[in-house]
Amino acid sequence: MGWEWIIILVLAAFLAEYIDSSLGMGYGTTLTPVLLLFGIAPAVVVPAVLFSEFCTGIMAGMTHHVIGNVDFETDRRAISVVKTLVLCSVIGTVAAVLVAISISPVLVKLYIGGMVLSIGIFMAVTRRMKSSFSWSKIRIIGTVAAFNKGISGGGYGPLITGGQVLSGVPIKNAIGITSLSEGLVCFIALVMYLVLGGGIAWGYAIPMTIGALLSVPIAAWTVKKIPTRILRDGVMYLTILLGVLTLAKALL
Repeated sequence: MGWEWIIILVLAAFLAEYIDSSLGMGYGTTLTPVLLLFGIAPAVVVPAVLFSEFCTGIMAGMTHHVIGNVDFETDRRAISVVKTLVLCSVIGTVAAVLVAISISPVLVKLYIGGMVLSIGIFMAVTRRMKSSFSWSKIRIIGTVAAFNKGISGGGYGPLITGGQVLSGVPIKNAIGITSLSEGLVCFIALVMYLVLGGGIAWGYAIPMTIGALLSVPIAAWTVKKIPTRILRDGVMYLTILLGVLTLAKALL
């Protein structure tokens, strides 16, 4: 692998992680399709994405905590949401990895695209409504989103962030919670791939991890400074866009 390709990987991961840590979604959902377009095999792309997002998710969650976007020390609900999402993710991730070896990639893209688009549309319809907190919603989205992540390397953030907002979690808290829980879910999915005989292509994973880590502090600061209403609208529009793009890629 030449230096030109390494630089491309670093920059692509930097941009994807900036969007992800700023809006709670977009790293695997955007980076995975881009790498696939370059002709890289899914078996290489998905574990590399999972490894880099494991590292950056943990760092992003802690950075959001340090600068005050979410409090993982005294906010018991935030801590409980992370624990619930991670526990539910075990079921979703294990099921996803087992299914991933037999299901058609087109069906995977159609499923994730439809799911993400539905969340975005529902956020748009209910944008002026106040949502009450619901543990049942948290458990459902945690399991389904982990299935998305394990089967494709993407589709976790849009569902978790949008789903938390619909479940009554404040948007800035939701972004920080998504970052931390996504890092832990990626670790679970990565372990499953390794147990089933897969491997990590370090030539891809290391440059992507470096680029993504560099963007985390900037993204966390962005969340702190942007008004809540703008963040919520940004999450809504990006969710709809990612859903449409995923469906279009599957159908074209």
